[in-house]
Amino acid sequence: MTELGGFQDRVARIDLSDGEVAYESIDDEDAKKYIGARGLGVKYVFDQGPDVDPLEPDNLLAFMNGPLSGTQVTMSGRIAVCTKSPLTGTVTDSHHGGWSGARLKWAGFDGLLFEGQADDPVYAVVEDGEVELRDASHLWGEGFHETRDTIEEEVEGSYGKNLSIMGIGPGGENGVKYACIMNEDDRASGRGGTGCVMGSKNLKAVVVKSTTKMPKPADPETFKEGHQQAMQAIRESEVTAPNEGGLSMYGTNVLMNIGEEMDGLPTKNGRYTSTKSMREAEGVDIDAERVSGENVRENILVDEPTCHSCPVACKKEVEVTAMHKGEELNVRTESYEYESAYALGPNSGHTDRDAVALMIDRCNDMGVDTIDTGNMMAMAMEMSEEGKLEGVGELEWGDTETMIDMIERIAHREDNLADLLAEGPRRVADRKDAEENSLAVKGQTIAAYDPRCMKGMGIGYATSNRGACHLRGYTPAAEILGIPEKVDPYEYEGKGELTAQFQDLHAISDSFDICKFNAFAEGIEEYVTQYNGMTGRDVTEEELLEAGERVYNLERYYNNLNGFDGADDSLPARFLEDGIRGQGASEGEYCELEEMKAEYYDYRGWVDGVVPDEKLDELGIDLGPGTGVSGEGGAAVSGDD
Repeated sequence: MTELGGFQDRVARIDLSDGEVAYESIDDEDAKKYIGARGLGVKYVFDQGPDVDPLEPDNLLAFMNGPLSGTQVTMSGRIAVCTKSPLTGTVTDSHHGGWSGARLKWAGFDGLLFEGQADDPVYAVVEDGEVELRDASHLWGEGFHETRDTIEEEVEGSYGKNLSIMGIGPGGENGVKYACIMNEDDRASGRGGTGCVMGSKNLKAVVVKSTTKMPKPADPETFKEGHQQAMQAIRESEVTAPNEGGLSMYGTNVLMNIGEEMDGLPTKNGRYTSTKSMREAEGVDIDAERVSGENVRENILVDEPTCHSCPVACKKEVEVTAMHKGEELNVRTESYEYESAYALGPNSGHTDRDAVALMIDRCNDMGVDTIDTGNMMAMAMEMSEEGKLEGVGELEWGDTETMIDMIERIAHREDNLADLLAEGPRRVADRKDAEENSLAVKGQTIAAYDPRCMKGMGIGYATSNRGACHLRGYTPAAEILGIPEKVDPYEYEGKGELTAQFQDLHAISDSFDICKFNAFAEGIEEYVTQYNGMTGRDVTEEELLEAGERVYNLERYYNNLNGFDGADDSLPARFLEDGIRGQGASEGEYCELEEMKAEYYDYRGWVDGVVPDEKLDELGIDLGPGTGVSGEGGAAVSGDD
């Protein structure tokens, strides 16, 4: 057990196969070594066995909060969902905001560990330190929004007051490899196919009822000092300042116009580095400004909701009325994000603002990741153009009417094309000889940062433990925003080390579990003071950074045991020297991946992408068989992904 502050010292282990629920404590050493949330969740997944099949009952699905979740700490409304990904075959953790993580803590839990497979659909109700399974057969097949409203009545709770729900739509039920888990505020644990794993277990939803019961810090004076320091930093930041900073005013989509101006916005499946470059080359009517945060705020913004303990309010709720196939559709949705708008808009060859809102809402209801869904449709558009989908189906660039319908078709696997796209980029590439059309790393598609422009994102995509991802190590903070200091986005030297440092820092915040956006204002000093104040520990900055490094290495070790090595730390060919060079402000640029990988591995102490046994020993990772690789130059683990 652990007596650290911030923990409830209670985890529920739910065996869905027999309906049994057991309760256990948190191991104190694990809590200190892996912090919580992401770190502890990955440790639980590792303990289940790295060689499990992601869609078999033995795979663990862990809902985890951390020692700072649900506390007074700013932006502490996050929750981590950890499992083995059916999309990538790697370990994955996917987080969402809102109030789910806080309420799980207030309901008396640090985590929920689901294993097995229910015979019939169920949903779990969490309240007052207990977990109960209820029949969900009547909800199976329903979209998430209908599921949410039905459950609210059944459990006699009220969203926004004492109730949170995390659930899946048809995408998860039907095994879409990039299905996500939604919550009542249209926040998503979007990446890695966590919703697909949830669907394979016949688990429709996890419902949490609780009043507000914020944990008290173990060391109030230290906590107060850290909290005040963090709040001051957030108020003074040009990015996070409430009602003033770019993130507060425009949400994540504040980056749309910035990325466009830098020629760092992948467009038309990454053929172009901006919509301007596409417009000039093809003479088409496309302009990223139409789907930008500024345009959204001026024209369709209706509300600015926030998460637990967050003054920034980056979420921008929009409402649109648009015609679709002769029918007037009214949609109100909370998640008009930069990544969603990029994938469903410019990267798919159009910038129809209201159509993007319709697509985001439909993705949320169907329970599929907006990034992978948009990028899969862009991949299909390019394959259609090249004749690679003959006899399967066609999808034309910028055909928003078909795209809107395709989302539901993918979620239900309604036809040959939808069924194919539901499998994700790696399987589509393998089946249709279309690797050159895929913008994926380790089977997960890239986000809205072009590695020909922002070189740090190139090495970040390649070395992310969960497949292509901007959130493992957010180097655009330095490359675009100058945080903690400005670096040249086109310079590749130094980016390997910078990326590893960001990855370790974000492993800490994900394990706390607090929002990464606080890193636009806070740093390791604020992290240490708040963590020590809440838990009662007395760790140094170096010790906390080592914990972040330990989490990142544990994930890499898990992947190594599944056959991943340096060959999998790759990028889509079109971003490399012999691919498609950047245009406009990025004229002639490509991503110098191999040079950055060498620097990155040297900094990490890895051998060709593999954690050597000496590094495992150094970090105190004393579980599993080891990789059998020596830092003195032993051969890397081989195998496919």
